[in-house]
Amino acid sequence: MALTDISIRQAKPQEKTYHLPDGSSLFLEVTPSGGKLWRYRFRFNGKAAVLALGKYPDVGLAEARNKAGEARKQLSEGINPAAQRKSDKLAAKLSAANTFRAIAEEWHAKERHEWSEQHAERVMTSLELHIFPFIGSSPIKDIKPLELLEVLRRVEKAGNLDTCKRLRQRCSSIFRLAILTGRCDSDPAAPLVDALKTPQVEHRKALNRDELPEFLHALKEMDSNRQTKLMMELMLHTFTRVGEMSMARWEEIDFGSKLWTIPPEHRKLTEISKKSAAPHLVPLSDHALAILRELQAISGGREHIFPNRNSPNRPMSPETLRRALHRMGFKGKADVHGFRSTASTILNEEGFNPDAIERQLAHVERNRVRAAYNRAEYMEERRRMMQWWSSYIAQQQGGNVEPANFQRAG
Repeated sequence: MALTDISIRQAKPQEKTYHLPDGSSLFLEVTPSGGKLWRYRFRFNGKAAVLALGKYPDVGLAEARNKAGEARKQLSEGINPAAQRKSDKLAAKLSAANTFRAIAEEWHAKERHEWSEQHAERVMTSLELHIFPFIGSSPIKDIKPLELLEVLRRVEKAGNLDTCKRLRQRCSSIFRLAILTGRCDSDPAAPLVDALKTPQVEHRKALNRDELPEFLHALKEMDSNRQTKLMMELMLHTFTRVGEMSMARWEEIDFGSKLWTIPPEHRKLTEISKKSAAPHLVPLSDHALAILRELQAISGGREHIFPNRNSPNRPMSPETLRRALHRMGFKGKADVHGFRSTASTILNEEGFNPDAIERQLAHVERNRVRAAYNRAEYMEERRRMMQWWSSYIAQQQGGNVEPANFQRAG
């Protein structure tokens, strides 16, 4: 006889466990302690087995019959319902462990050895602010392109197009790691390239030839301490990167050889590249050496050539030069990094060897043989070039120095 809710509620515990059949191999097991447990008896590959379907009243009669029906359907399809139950539980457990956030943290730990500490922190902060609150707890295999697009659109609508672009790229890297490790099948970030607005590329503002005299006059008249002015001048004469300049130490300067040796750890390289990269050598013109000798009177007793005014054991912040440009009236007209572009443009126009210019800019040569050749062959050529460049700057300042014609003098 089939069970009813009334007969189930009226079933009393006995000294031993007993069964109340409902039909079609479904039955209710009543324990001596009063527990009422749904069970489904079946055979698979000739072996008898019992499948637990839940506890009454948490699982009611109708639900127990539905679960038994599902088990019968699986058996008809050649599936062991007990084994399938274990597989489903394992899949659920893996999904809980393989959330987007879990894979993102794994990706971050894998990649961070190639980044600076500051960059690694920025990457994780961007994910914590813009991504994790929305899809961080979702199983990574369940995230669809439209769902990710909605998350990125929040950043896009706020006007942060560059951040949005970088976030999409980072999400794509995270999904690719999950694909390679068998935890998802596709990268929903990949097709979103065309769905998001492209940030407008803003090139670093660089001075042209005609603007140099005005800039140098403004630098001379700028109301600032002498150290900041000298730092700006040395940037112009050496066209190194501002981070390399701010971190420069006196031990890197060889006055006798007229050479500044920038160690790999100060160069713009990935963290892993810094371990094997060569230092960057900067030939120092007479003008650059004169600036450094004046700086010796200011900071010669310190570790850094440009010590921080408030914390002398630390280097000056690169922001100092950017703020100085604003005070000079060049906000939006020139960028410190743009000095490199100015020098490169003028030196190329004057006929200097493009390879020597690129080497002086410390642009990474991907061909190792060519890179070794660059280091070995261009030093004397670069010395002459840097002396010409400093003389050219002095001429723009109204000095009496006439830069040599390199094409005739070479």
